[in-house]
Amino acid sequence: MKKMRNTALAAALGAAAIAPVAGHAQTATPSTYVNAPLSAPVAPSRPHGHCGIFETCSSTKIGLGKGDFMIRLSAVGVLPEDRDSKVWANGATLTGTRVKTTDQVMPELTFEYFVTDNISLDLIATSTRHEVQANGGALSALTGASKTDVGSAWVLPPTVTVAWHFRPHKRLNPYVGVGGTFMWFHNMNASGALGLTKLNSGFTGGPSINAGVDYQLVGNWFFNFDVKQMFVRMHAWAENGGETLKVRAHDSLDPTVVSAGIAYRF
Repeated sequence: MKKMRNTALAAALGAAAIAPVAGHAQTATPSTYVNAPLSAPVAPSRPHGHCGIFETCSSTKIGLGKGDFMIRLSAVGVLPEDRDSKVWANGATLTGTRVKTTDQVMPELTFEYFVTDNISLDLIATSTRHEVQANGGALSALTGASKTDVGSAWVLPPTVTVAWHFRPHKRLNPYVGVGGTFMWFHNMNASGALGLTKLNSGFTGGPSINAGVDYQLVGNWFFNFDVKQMFVRMHAWAENGGETLKVRAHDSLDPTVVSAGIAYRF
């Protein structure tokens, strides 16, 4: 009898131990509606290595260095100094008379190539129109006017510069340079003052120095600011129709050229 009670008690304890496990197994079954994971939005894939023209990406080269080629479009101001000018009429010196050339602002195109990380070569191309006056001295006594309009001329001053850049592969990269300017005057027109109807000038040139800075804006786009000082003399002459009056002028133009613009690196 005692043996039977022990067997029944063991059976009851075994059933009690099994019941929670079975219940847990039944409720642990995942529900398709409750426990299903939410789908995350999928971003559209970008082609490998693609970088927009106005973007700075991981593949974008920072700063400028060897092998870089740039094209720059700038607004340029040409400010002639007109130092040490002299004027003659039929060989006689017009004492105290000076030549004055007006300032001008025009667009400028520049091509630049980096030979090394620090050294670049650049060529500027622009053409500006200037008015020319003769002021004061013996000419004013002759005409009765303080200023005499001589005429106008276009000037093409291609300038080649070798520049040294101080901070290659940096966003901010200042530089200094030396070069040469070749100045060609074209489309010259005399004003007709004193009967002078013909105006001409010789081809000239001289050295130049400059300083400036490049700053990388975004991607391969750069901002540039540059100041050049050119040392150039002008030799010009004007004549009347019968060539009975010839006026010659020598003038140290020595223009200061200031430019600011945007460049793109290829």
